[in-house]
Amino acid sequence: MKIGCVKEIKNNEFRVGLTPDNVKAYIAAGHHVYMEKGAGLGSGFTDNEYVDAGASLIDNAADVWHLVDMMVKVKEPLPEEYPLFHEGLILYTYLHLAADPEQTEALLKGKVKAVAYETIQETDRSLPCLAPMSQIAGRLSIQEGAKYLEKKFGGEGILLAGVPGTPKANVVILGGGTVGMNACKIAVGMGANVTILDVNLKRLEELDNMFGAHIQTLLSNDSNVERVLKDADLVIGSVLIPGGATPKLFKAKYLPEMKDGAVFVDVAIDQGGCGESSHVTTHDDPVYIRDGVVHYCVGNMPGAVPRTSTIALTNATLKYGLQIAAEGLEEASRRSKVIASGVNCYLGKLTNANVAAAHGWEYTALETLV
Repeated sequence: MKIGCVKEIKNNEFRVGLTPDNVKAYIAAGHHVYMEKGAGLGSGFTDNEYVDAGASLIDNAADVWHLVDMMVKVKEPLPEEYPLFHEGLILYTYLHLAADPEQTEALLKGKVKAVAYETIQETDRSLPCLAPMSQIAGRLSIQEGAKYLEKKFGGEGILLAGVPGTPKANVVILGGGTVGMNACKIAVGMGANVTILDVNLKRLEELDNMFGAHIQTLLSNDSNVERVLKDADLVIGSVLIPGGATPKLFKAKYLPEMKDGAVFVDVAIDQGGCGESSHVTTHDDPVYIRDGVVHYCVGNMPGAVPRTSTIALTNATLKYGLQIAAEGLEEASRRSKVIASGVNCYLGKLTNANVAAAHGWEYTALETLV
């Protein structure tokens, strides 16, 4: 199979879909790999490293798109890339279609076979290709939140951990999944007061056993969320429904009740966000203030640390990519429910139930098509 990888064009996105080691793995399996020149530079991988690994370098992205059977990326294609789709192309990347009807329509119209990292689900219900970026985003959320609590950025002007004789910051984490747990780990490590909320009592028990007296766990409901937000200095939104639109737990009506200069980091923004007051921002212009609360809603947070992110991501995605390339998407999907769970669009049909529900569009079960 002809495998391609192009440079990401999203704002300040420096990750790359394939490392030189990934290229070696595809080549060893008998495939051909075509890399756009300079695709890996943002993550610290040179063109020479890709050539040494066996890849063919192509001068421009359009030629790679037209040449390959499977395109391996990091972020969703942007509108300027939609005309480069061709029927039957396997697109293997993050898609986040529930928050992006325009992209969904383009993939369906282009009859692309779109496999989304974020919906690939193992038999234990874990999300292996989403997990590494969730880990990074969770840890970054505290790092970025602490920065935007500084007065020069519109924050309260407090130090997350405080110092002897001063109060520590109150950190509230909405959602106890991979993002929330990793945010909690960093916040506790920095010495903040941490409250974490989730709808799953078993998960709260796990977090309580993990962090003990260092955190407060609460059942996530409107009353508890509203109460803890009044004293919060930093709020992390980390709610996820695989492939689906994110529920709006952080309501606009809570903003006037919060402290002036409090910070809200909406890690779920690429799935539509868990805040009613959230809209996507970029690394170039990451924050805005509404009702006195600083909102940080960058849609590709891990892109800020591309070397770490690229290696972590490709460690997870390579296994499934090799299986798709070896067997073809149809056979791989028939053999593996895990691979099938990642297929969001197939030759003009929408094959993910959560995405279909988010848009109110027709859903077609993949097994009826392959």
